[in-house]
Amino acid sequence: MSAPQSFDDIRDEFEFLDREDRYRLLIELGRALEPMPEALKTDATKVRGCSAQVWVYPVPQPDGRLHFLADSDAHITKGIVALILALVQDRPAADILALDIRERLAPFDLAGQLSSNRTQGIPNMIELIRATAARLAA
Repeated sequence: MSAPQSFDDIRDEFEFLDREDRYRLLIELGRALEPMPEALKTDATKVRGCSAQVWVYPVPQPDGRLHFLADSDAHITKGIVALILALVQDRPAADILALDIRERLAPFDLAGQLSSNRTQGIPNMIELIRATAARLAA
C-alpha cells in the first residue's frame, strides 16, 4: 500500500479533474484507507445520518495524537471519509480542534459535486471527530 496523500496534494489534484475523474479519485482514496477490522464495525462506531453505512473508530496514541480507523460500505462515501481523515489523521487533538474542517473541505464543493445522499453524513462525521478530539484535549 502506498503512503497516503496529503490533504493539500489531494486538493490540488482534485482541482484539475473533471467530474468523472473526481469520482475516480474519491474511490481511489477510499481503497487506500487502512483496513478497519470487522469487529470494530458496530452500532457504537457507526456514524449517524449517513445514507451509506460509515464507521469511525478513534485510536488515541500515547503521544496525544489521534489515529482513526474508518470504513464505509459505499465506494464514494468511503472516499469522502478518506478525504476527511487526510485532514485529521495522526494529528494532536488540540490541532484537530483548532482546524475548521468544513472550511478546508469547501474547495471540493462536495455538495455541488455529489448527491445529497452521499454528503448528508459529513457534518456528523466531523462532529464525531471534533468530540473525540475535545475529550482527549481536556
